[in-house]
Amino acid sequence: MAVFLALAPAVAQQRPARTKATVDQWMKELSNWGRWGKEDQLGTINLITPARRKAAAALVREGVSVSLALDVMKERSVDVTSPLEHVMTMTGVNNPGQFSVDRYTVLYHGYGHTHMDSLCHMFYQGQMYNGFRQEAVTAQGAGALAIRNFKQGIFTRGVLMDMAMLKGVKYLEPGTAIYPEDLEAWEKKAGLRVASGDVMFVRTGRWARRAEKGPWEVQKLSAGLDASCARWLKQRDVAMLASDAASDVFPSGVEGVSHPIHQLVLVALGMPIFDNCDLEALSAEAARRHRWEFLLTAAPMPVPGGTGSPLNPIATF
Repeated sequence: MAVFLALAPAVAQQRPARTKATVDQWMKELSNWGRWGKEDQLGTINLITPARRKAAAALVREGVSVSLALDVMKERSVDVTSPLEHVMTMTGVNNPGQFSVDRYTVLYHGYGHTHMDSLCHMFYQGQMYNGFRQEAVTAQGAGALAIRNFKQGIFTRGVLMDMAMLKGVKYLEPGTAIYPEDLEAWEKKAGLRVASGDVMFVRTGRWARRAEKGPWEVQKLSAGLDASCARWLKQRDVAMLASDAASDVFPSGVEGVSHPIHQLVLVALGMPIFDNCDLEALSAEAARRHRWEFLLTAAPMPVPGGTGSPLNPIATF
């Protein structure tokens, strides 16, 4: 471990500068457009085959489940700029009848709620995944690549990539970039290999740091994946990317491209994303077992035209 930490800064200094033109080139090189047909709207979820689901089900040995969702934020802070509004419309105090009723209102995209990004969530040069035009998203909702396409749910192997544990710290400091060699170092340490159809969860320790030091502007300064990890994700045929923040490192390190991982993953690869997962309990349970693979289940709300969905992913050992 000490050797890895000592070498990391030197490796980072040798990296070639990446520009917007670099990312533009990767958008072409890594594209999955047409791979599953010109009308495909599932993208890399196609990699979760019946065989992969059956293999994932076999990972359940103890029947112990862990939620990967953050408790819903109802208070505003610098990292939760759109807290959920919870209004009680019928209570045990004001309702003479038998029921209590409430209403939720939430802008779930951002950095404060666990949610899934559908493939219509981001545009690049007027297009979305597989060449669908951005004009397909109107005031009535997304006419293509909407969250309803994933109504059947996500059921596959989940893999925890615990980057904080790899570095021997409780959490990565904001702004720390994660590179492909870090992902491979974790595979070696954990004794596993990310494979086709997996959902890959990247733990930076964001919520552990928040609990210790308080909230900060995650949208401006956050640990996450360097843009170069997109090629690695394509090579491994990952089905979905997930993290305890927004997957991208902030600042991105690429001038003129604020979210290169989001752009490359959602638009070029056609890979949905889970944002703002709470991976602290999962990290503890996985470390206790020395086992960083599990059955992952998740079911987004099937909203016609929706660009994503809040949800509660579950890991079962």
